[in-house]
This record gives sequence, structure tokens and C-alpha cells, in this order.
Amino acid sequence: MPKSVKSALSPNSTGARDVAYHLHPYTDLLRHRESGPHVIVRGDGVRVIDEDGKSYIEGMSGLWCAALGFSEKRFAAAAARQMETLPFYHSFTGRVPDVIVDLAEKLIGMAPVPMSKVLFCNSGSEANDTALKLVRQFNNLGGRPEKKKMIARKGGYHGVTMGAGSLTGLAHTHSGFDLPIPGIVHTTRPDFYLEGVSGETEEDFATRCAEDLENLILDEGPATVAAFFAEPLLGAGGAVPPPATYFAKIQNVLNKYDVLLVADEVICGFGRTGNLWGSQTFGVKPDIITSAKALSSGYAPISAVMISAPIADALIGTSAKYGIFGHGFTYSGHPLGAAVALETLRIYEEMDIVARVRELAPRFQAALRSFGESPIVGDAHGVGLVGGLQLVVNKQTRELFDATARVGVHVIERAQAHGLITRNLGDVIAFAPPLIISEAEIDEMFEKFAEALGETEVWVKQNH
Repeated sequence: MPKSVKSALSPNSTGARDVAYHLHPYTDLLRHRESGPHVIVRGDGVRVIDEDGKSYIEGMSGLWCAALGFSEKRFAAAAARQMETLPFYHSFTGRVPDVIVDLAEKLIGMAPVPMSKVLFCNSGSEANDTALKLVRQFNNLGGRPEKKKMIARKGGYHGVTMGAGSLTGLAHTHSGFDLPIPGIVHTTRPDFYLEGVSGETEEDFATRCAEDLENLILDEGPATVAAFFAEPLLGAGGAVPPPATYFAKIQNVLNKYDVLLVADEVICGFGRTGNLWGSQTFGVKPDIITSAKALSSGYAPISAVMISAPIADALIGTSAKYGIFGHGFTYSGHPLGAAVALETLRIYEEMDIVARVRELAPRFQAALRSFGESPIVGDAHGVGLVGGLQLVVNKQTRELFDATARVGVHVIERAQAHGLITRNLGDVIAFAPPLIISEAEIDEMFEKFAEALGETEVWVKQNH
């Protein structure tokens, strides 16, 4: 473990107080109690600096968020202006801060397919939970009260609330929480490397995924299936792009059985994949779009749920049937978050963020794929400025390491020692750096990773 982490446990330090008072999300709590936190105190471009002054390239943009890095001064100015003008107001009972209207109009204009209205939340989890509720009410209002089941994918990630956590198709999100809740089921993970069978082409696999979805709909009863939730690219499930024809085949099945498509753009949205939306990159035609993270570059908590005209028009019927539309949060459309999000979108436009990603992507993807030569990397995959490396015991058989071997953990610990923060997603090492990263910083990031991977290869040979 790096010295900077160990030193955090000295008496009365930030680290000691963290262990005493703070419950960490997505953390091995027993190991954390023993080792303490890695305390980050400052950001500078694509880098973050810890309490000991050591600098790290943040290869995951925090949690896929900080598209514009960690030191954009315009956000402080935008937030200060809003704090001085209207620091808080709500959107209940027809009232609204003007900045929310500006942001809603802007997002509708940016949508990859025609959308009608936006409801604001505070996180991707809240946005996907909201989408789930909107689908239920849409079908209640349409006289289809039995059409309530949701289908998501194994390996998909949609958040951690009771609803969104149930949509997520990862075991650690369900374990001990009695999830998923009834009415949410999961279909095939669209990961050809892990799920493809011998003799199957990628096209065959895409066809099988669509057939699996159709069979699941038929098993559940088409009249009971309401919506299909999907990230354009699997995020926490391994940063895995789908097969080329996957979504076209999936869309045909959904259309056949009148099933809505909810695109979870929380990770892919705002340029990450080389288009403004992942839906454009992979040919997704959603009825509902959720977004967060890069919506504000992570500088303020805000998320958005965009809905198509048929859904928006149907929700008007809540007035006659239920009196009011009974959903929303105190901070749905917080003016501070909206001001920061608007400034984020302005910066993206000024930078032509999509063109920038497309310019950098070939260098990023070539460097990423070069690690496919490693004896412990079975698959290198990605698109735009996102990708992953699947670690394996045996490249020929695609055998995975046992989780107890903690090989992915070893890789990221060695990367941290070399000044790189990245993320282990079930023995997939993921990369999603800030979109402001330079060519030189891409090279530096992967040079640091090459050292970490080389050291891990030696460690694996000696210990496994």
C-alpha cells in the first residue's frame, strides 16, 4: 500500500477521523478499517493531488464524471453568480427558477431523438428510479395496469436505490439488500468476449441476445412487460461496447411487443463515446433518456430524465385521474446545479467536445489495445475515450481469475504507486479519463499503466 494511504491513520488525522465517522460507499469496509482512506485534497486539470502532495492522473474522471477535469474556474464563477442571485428554489406547484427553464430547453435541443420534457433529479440512481416510476404511471394512465415489468441486462448498472439497484445486474448491488424487487428481470449480458460461445460470430451473438430477450418477454407475458433499460455501453459491467448490430436487433423485439426503451446515458452522455450521446454511437432510439455525471462535469449534483412526447402527453392525464403528478424531490432542479450544468454545456460547445474526442480516440484506443499482448489480458475493448482490459488466467480458454486472487486490485494498487488512478471492475481495468486530456497525457497515463501491468505479470507468475 502506498505510504500516503498508510500515513493517513496517524492520530487525529483526516484518515483516522474518516475511519471513525465515515461509512464509505462501494468499499471493502473491513480492509478500509485496517488501512484507512486515500485522502485527496486538490485537483489540477486531469490530475488530483493527495494530502502528501503526490499527483495522480485520474484515469476514470473520478467516477466517469469530471469530463472537464478537476480545476475549471468557470464553474466557481457560475456557481457564485447563482448563489448571489437565487441560491435555492424548488419546482413544486408550478413554480420554477428561471435557470431550470434554460437548462430544460437546452437539453431538449441536444437530445439524440425528439424529446418533449425534462424532469431533474440529483443522481443517476434517482434518474433511473424516476424513469421506472414514469413508465408505471404511463401504463396506468393508458389503461394497461398489468404492463409493469422491467427488463435490464446482466452486467448493466443503473444505480443503487431500491428500483435502480434492482435494475442493476451486478451481484454486489443485490447482495444483502433483498434485491431485485419483484417485477424486474434480467436478460443476456451483451459482452461477446465473455458470453459468446465457440463457433459463434459477433453477429450470431447479437442475434442470440435479441432472441434471449424475446424469449424472456414471452416467458413473462408480453402484456406484462413495460420497458427495457440499457446503457449504450456497459459501464460498471466492464466498459464494454455492444456488438455492432445489437441495438437494431433489440429495438425490433421491443417494437414487436410494445416495450419502451430507456437509455441510461449517465456514463455515455456528453461526448464520451465520440458522439454527444452513446445512443448516437450505437444506434439507440429511446423513449426515455437519463443522464447525469458529465451533465455538470461532476461539479454539482444534477441529473435529468428526458421523456418523449407520447409519455409527456399521457402524464397530463394525471390531473384528471390523480389530482397532481406526485413525484419529485426537494432538489429537483436545484438552481445551483442547473447553473453549473449550463456552464458545462457552454464549455462543451466552445471546445467542440465531440470533435476533440474523435481526434484523441485513435491514439487512446491504439494504446489501450496494445495491452492485449499481455499474457494476462484476454480482451482490450472500447470506443471514444472509454475502454477496458479484461484480465484472464488463460488467453486461449478465456478462463478468469478467481475473485479471491485479487489480481485486478493488485493492478490498480501498482498503478496508484506509479501516479495513476484507475478502476477495477471485476477484473476489468477501466479507463475513462477527462475529455480535456492531451495527447501527451494519454501517453503518460498508459506509460504509468504499462509499468503497473508489467509488475503484475511478474507477481501473477510468482504467486499464481
